[in-house]
Amino acid sequence: MPSEDTRVSDSETKTDREAVGASSLDAAGSASATPSSRTRSGVRASPTHVTLAVVLQVRESCLSVLLWERGREPFKGAWSLPGGYLERDHTLEQSIRTQLARKVDVAELSWLEQLETRSDPHRHPDEWQLATAYLGLVPRGLDPALPPDTAWHPVDSLPGRMAFDHGPIVLAGRERLRAKLSYTNIGFALAPESFSISELCSIYTAALGYPVDATNLRRVLERRGLLEATGERRAPGPGGGRPASVYRFRSRDLQVTDPFAVLRPPAAGRARP
Repeated sequence: MPSEDTRVSDSETKTDREAVGASSLDAAGSASATPSSRTRSGVRASPTHVTLAVVLQVRESCLSVLLWERGREPFKGAWSLPGGYLERDHTLEQSIRTQLARKVDVAELSWLEQLETRSDPHRHPDEWQLATAYLGLVPRGLDPALPPDTAWHPVDSLPGRMAFDHGPIVLAGRERLRAKLSYTNIGFALAPESFSISELCSIYTAALGYPVDATNLRRVLERRGLLEATGERRAPGPGGGRPASVYRFRSRDLQVTDPFAVLRPPAAGRARP
């Protein structure tokens, strides 16, 4: 993890040349450059570039996203995705990991992948800016320590005031996750190390947004060779019943298991994963 830069930047807001970094201001000479801006030499201005993270976790019974409350304009008081300006000599992934480290223990991320780049020249009210978003996942059961201005929010009930275009970016992250649950083993990144089928079913239900049948889910995942029994059993709950078998994912590396599969909501009267 890069350690030389310890400034906390307010995502998507530049206030002076030092905070911006010379690389992003050399062409424009101003933090509020627009696509038509030109320097005195007539060279076209370059856009600034930020990295953002859609960090998702199943918390209790819903899929939640990590947001922080902005402390300055524009959008002061609005909720925002964690992130910040691309630093000199950083790759995009190095940048977002550095930015995330200021909000959450990145060691607890079980998955991180590039999601999309937004390039609407008017997405920021004060400057011409590109935003590259990443999708990060945290396994259920972990509860990372967060600073006071940061909190988890249900994806299906985002705050009424979101900064910039961060609301649509959150939804894009959710849709990417849902698609990958259909054709890859990415469920490993949402699940704890070991689990019962019932517990895994509740994770898929929260992430997919519709009820998932436990028997069908186990059948699908076992047919794809994704699960293995640990040999352990969970004690029955207060309602009694047989002890539940405990499973784990065979691999915690991403694998495409069925490139044409699509998990769909259950048809009326039937439950399918």
